[in-house]
Amino acid sequence: MTEQQPHQFERGTDGPKVIVVGVDGSDTSLRAVAYAAGLARRQGALLAMVYVQPVLATSAALGVPVTDTTDEVAESLIAEIRASAERVKDTFEVRWQFHTLRGDPYSGLVSAAEDLTADAVVVGASEQAGHRFVGSVAVRLVKAGRWPVTVVP
Repeated sequence: MTEQQPHQFERGTDGPKVIVVGVDGSDTSLRAVAYAAGLARRQGALLAMVYVQPVLATSAALGVPVTDTTDEVAESLIAEIRASAERVKDTFEVRWQFHTLRGDPYSGLVSAAEDLTADAVVVGASEQAGHRFVGSVAVRLVKAGRWPVTVVP
């Protein structure tokens, strides 16, 4: 006779209900948003787009207004997303939210995925050459093993 374990939340058993996608304005992140939007549409899932505003300690120490710059990026991204959603609303409708967090991208995406009880995470492949050696956000998310992670080239 086996001992029964207490019931735990199972992600993905009936298809994803919440798909988190990281967006930072790069080409790969915008392709990741498009891919995740298709998944969300087909599954009837909520698409949660997350922009993590970097906190650059050295810039802040030098008096560079980092917050203003990253707020402008967030505003630009949300404007672009709204415009895209408006253009395709008659043929391609997806429930979506836009979230902005501050910090490093990996921690921000993990926090958003946990808070939103995400069933899947989609990110764009890193465009930085050094990430082949140090590890990208995508690699770190995959290694965390908490959600299915799709990396879009």
